[in-house]
Amino acid sequence: MDQHFHYKFVDPEKALADFVESIGFFHNPARQPKEVVVLPDGRVDLFFTQTASAPFRVMLMGLETFPEQRSVPPQMRTFVISFKPLAVEYILQKPIADFLNSAQDLPADFWHFNADDFKDFDTFYKKASQTLRAFLPEKIDARKQKLFELIYATKGEMSVKELSENVGWSSRQINRYFQHQFGLPLKAYCNILRFRTSLAHIAQGKLFPELNFTDQNHFIKEIKKFAGVVPKELSKNQNDRFVLLSVLKQQ
Repeated sequence: MDQHFHYKFVDPEKALADFVESIGFFHNPARQPKEVVVLPDGRVDLFFTQTASAPFRVMLMGLETFPEQRSVPPQMRTFVISFKPLAVEYILQKPIADFLNSAQDLPADFWHFNADDFKDFDTFYKKASQTLRAFLPEKIDARKQKLFELIYATKGEMSVKELSENVGWSSRQINRYFQHQFGLPLKAYCNILRFRTSLAHIAQGKLFPELNFTDQNHFIKEIKKFAGVVPKELSKNQNDRFVLLSVLKQQ
């Protein structure tokens, strides 16, 4: 990773694992912006951002379905809670379908975070965990819980029909739920998770399909769809511009 760009991502407490994938932090301490490419990863990110020249900002990102070039401003510090989709209904308690591939600004005092909570990562992690525990639901729809467990366990490779049969929930109802909550069908979400798993393989230098792609051409086409470049170019990761790939290389 670029020595002028710092990051840290930590797994959540076990009690939060059904809803939260990680709690993290990244910082561009340089005097120049950092050019990055954000890749679809199936997560819903809640950002708390500070820069030297702009007001404090809280922003909820919807799911992303294509790569996007972004510029990280100089001196920017961002703390982030990365949610699994189940959190949309049970923790955030609001659909994110209206901002697929975009974001929604939230009040600066969202969830009662304040300046003291952003002094360092450990302080933020503790406050975030405490806040999230308070939102844990007493009961979860068993079909939804099992659905997401299977989607993650099979890395997006199980068909919609198989998922439907395994959880006892019709494909039509599942897709209606996905469209309402997230703004995309289940199959599209599974393809994003399969891409993300392939990204972990590419980070290890594996440039051929390890998952259920039809053939090498299909693999290359899918990677280019979500990353904007073919696997070989992606693996080079020039200037560490693919931040997610850089993170996966260090895991």
